[in-house]
Amino acid sequence: MRHVVAGLILRDGKLLICQRTRHQALALKWEFPGGKIEEGEQARAALRRELEEELGIDATVGNEVARLVHEYRSGGAVELRFFLIPDYHGEVENLIFEDIQWVEPGRLPEYDFLEADLPLVRDLADGKLL
Repeated sequence: MRHVVAGLILRDGKLLICQRTRHQALALKWEFPGGKIEEGEQARAALRRELEEELGIDATVGNEVARLVHEYRSGGAVELRFFLIPDYHGEVENLIFEDIQWVEPGRLPEYDFLEADLPLVRDLADGKLL
């Protein structure tokens, strides 16, 4: 099972979402920024590293708000841990994605998210987590 962390970054009531590139697996799907926890790495440290690599920010990682396990039809499984990002330093830059957007939580279901993220997307859109 792969272990993945992702950040819920809020600004002016909107969440940052990111679109995978056309060259990645699950091309052009939307997701929350983050990535794989490396061997020996703690979840929060992994998320800080990923947000710096992907967005050029120094993030404060807050509380874990959701943990999901998803099994893909191909047989792979992933554990996703989502953390609030209450603060960050630096300007958000798109360093690796096809696109990034700030979106009101209620509009999240309008985007073509990764299948593993859909339960969280529904909860966020319904106002259950923020």
